[in-house]
Amino acid sequence: MIAASFMLYLGVVGVIGWVAWRRTRDMSDYLLGGRRIGPWVAALSAGASDMSGWLLLGLPGLAVTLPAAAAWTALGLLVGTWCNWRFVARPLREASAALGALTVPAFFALRFPSHGRWLRALTALTIVVFFLLYTSAGLVAGGKLFNTVFALPYPLAVVLGAALILLYTLFGGFLAVAWTDALQALMMSAALLAVSVLLWQHGTAPASDAVGSVGPLAALSALAWGLGYFGQPHILARFMALSDGARAASARRIGVTWTALGLATAVLIGISGAGLAGVSADPERVFIIAVEAEFAPWLAGGCLAAILAAIMSTADSQLLVTAAALAEDLLPLARGAGRGEAARLAAGRIAVCAVAVAACAIALDPEAGVFELVARAWAGFGATLGPALLVALHQRTASGAGALGGMLAGAATVFAWPALPAGGFGIYELLPAFIVALAANLVVNRRRARG
Repeated sequence: MIAASFMLYLGVVGVIGWVAWRRTRDMSDYLLGGRRIGPWVAALSAGASDMSGWLLLGLPGLAVTLPAAAAWTALGLLVGTWCNWRFVARPLREASAALGALTVPAFFALRFPSHGRWLRALTALTIVVFFLLYTSAGLVAGGKLFNTVFALPYPLAVVLGAALILLYTLFGGFLAVAWTDALQALMMSAALLAVSVLLWQHGTAPASDAVGSVGPLAALSALAWGLGYFGQPHILARFMALSDGARAASARRIGVTWTALGLATAVLIGISGAGLAGVSADPERVFIIAVEAEFAPWLAGGCLAAILAAIMSTADSQLLVTAAALAEDLLPLARGAGRGEAARLAAGRIAVCAVAVAACAIALDPEAGVFELVARAWAGFGATLGPALLVALHQRTASGAGALGGMLAGAATVFAWPALPAGGFGIYELLPAFIVALAANLVVNRRRARG
């Protein structure tokens, strides 16, 4: 029954990919769906591509070992989701369309033409480096799923998961990614709600007073996860793909509601399922163990298919955005302009394959943790691209020099902070890196305005 549920789900995804392939004619279609995405698809696909396997594996696993930190992290992510839709979605949709930008690096290059070449290269490299980590986290989650459900060797499980994701992303592009992500969001929320209700009724660990047992620095670090939203390219792509900037408000209400439900149920699963047999050996398997222990095979198959849906919903978006950075931003810098649409589409699909292979190689380490990989990538994007994007959208005196200086300062802080005593004094590197990047950007802009 479990195998049948997986096959049914994969069949539906295959049909969606085929339909999307038939509707993909140029790079605007391949990368942004021709900017024709409605609020429901934009909101649900943004949420699914944001949360991924981390929502069903990483966050419940954190709640098993550090329930208070998980609760504060969930709160920070919810606030960050609202702020991102409120302050970035509509301005970015309208500005990117006016500039004719199909990617985040292209937006920065066209917004600040005096520093366009450097900004495009730095932004694209940031996407490639950190999305390799992020995509590999999804493949690690997929490997754990197939290893548990089908008893496959971990390396084979990782390769199988990567191949499934690659197949429809390669041909269907953004439309396939957005439509499947919306479906996957619904599957994820249904599975999380079902498992959390069951464990709450028959839980194996107390769930009271979990939030209050955390210190101020730990709570602040957990809340800082919300700052990462402003720089996540796979989420920003949904904003750019909206059919109309005015529809961002409707999408925000849908997206925030879905996120609140998902985060609350994921934390509850980790807290309530902490005492299940086998969880202590690998806390990130608590959702899988709970499903296998408590549900009938036909229902377990649907819930485990939701994990696959969650993994695919983020990995496909990351593959596409990273391929776009390679094919549309880095390759033109190396070769110059002048490529036709057919050549651009071919380059984009080749880049998708290359990124999938590289991420798969990183994920082959069975000791890699989903939460740790996501945390580093999230901090990298949030501190490097987030402040620069906010300033570019909302400050009239924004400059290319400020954006470039802020990006470099944020990236340097992300890599250097954990080397400080006690791993950066116990503070998540995103918080200091975001502050440093924002300050550097604003200082450079002020000096240039005075000069």
